[in-house]
Amino acid sequence: MSFPITKYVRPCIQASIPTLQNVGTITNPTTTITFKPQFPNKLSSSPSPLSSPSLPKLSHRWEYYQGVDNWKGLLDPLDDTLRLEIIRYGNFVEAAYCSCNFHPSPSTPYASCRFPKSKILSQSGFPATGYRVTKNLTATSGIHLPGWAPTWMTMRSSWIGYIAVCHDRREIARLGRRDIVIALRGTATGLEWLENMRAALTPLTNGDGDNEAMVESGFLSLYTSASGNKPSLQTLVREGISKIMQKYGGERLSLTITGHSLGAALATLAAYDVKETFADAPMVTVISFAGPRVGNWSFRCRLEEQGTKVLRIVNSDDVITKVPGFFIGGDELSAGWVRKVQWVYADVGCELRLSSRDAPGLNGINIAACHELKTYLRLVDGFVGSNCPFRATARKMMNKTFAQ
Repeated sequence: MSFPITKYVRPCIQASIPTLQNVGTITNPTTTITFKPQFPNKLSSSPSPLSSPSLPKLSHRWEYYQGVDNWKGLLDPLDDTLRLEIIRYGNFVEAAYCSCNFHPSPSTPYASCRFPKSKILSQSGFPATGYRVTKNLTATSGIHLPGWAPTWMTMRSSWIGYIAVCHDRREIARLGRRDIVIALRGTATGLEWLENMRAALTPLTNGDGDNEAMVESGFLSLYTSASGNKPSLQTLVREGISKIMQKYGGERLSLTITGHSLGAALATLAAYDVKETFADAPMVTVISFAGPRVGNWSFRCRLEEQGTKVLRIVNSDDVITKVPGFFIGGDELSAGWVRKVQWVYADVGCELRLSSRDAPGLNGINIAACHELKTYLRLVDGFVGSNCPFRATARKMMNKTFAQ
């Protein structure tokens, strides 16, 4: 099966805009990234696409925007409705970042959720989504460090995202179905970083020889590990989806799993797991931002057989999307020994390839900023197609944003 993949060329417009690295700095626990921070992550001073009343009605075409036809004809040029949907789901991930506590105190541990479940979206700056958070999600590392290791390194379980369900009747009518969202943040804790580095492929099950589906060891550990009274992320996802399906089983449903970086990898595993676990699962779509590679060619094939749809948004200047392991295309996988090698990965789903080098105001940012969710949402907002990578209206929005 072939998938449409966007290509990029040099911009058809030029702009003189202050580069991100010259307008301020923001620091997180792992990197110092230079840009003018905004809270929450919005592309301009206008209402966020997540809650804007001007969002188009998807109605009977909703399955096409969820990838039922592998986004055929929607990626190059980028369809304006799909653009808004990608940004809308990206803002759900931004809400996960905003809700995660990166400034610990005695009463609020590091990487815990800052807000009550009922206020996650509103307190994160997205009060009018039409969705209600139904379950908090935590991920647990399978790595055990010695007792002398620092506390921030030994914390095994941390809040990583949430499940939300569309409950607003007007939004359900606009979407053409009741949508379920799972939103997952990227790496935050020491053990999560260590899991990221466990890059060898490991079997998902007891496999079937040359066609054995394998995924990155660290990602699988974070998805399936439990600790004491802390259930695994896998268990929490299954419980949350099961409850929602029981409650709304008679309605038209969709499940959209979205994440950034590590969250994108876990989103892909969660999508696979939901389709394997629930025979009557609704349509499952992954919107992946800056995701690393997850599994081998057999894993990709299993996702396709399931009908799981994956849209990977990739910045060609982001090194994280080029790891772990190394990539070999399908034609080179005819040799059985290649499929058994623990470092041979395959990209999954469809790819929307962007480039920060082709975006006015973003072409001077550093490697870390190339990976930021904020950068990705701005690239999606501005991308037109292979003949014109960045639209003039997006340039004006960015000028206005940087001037604030």
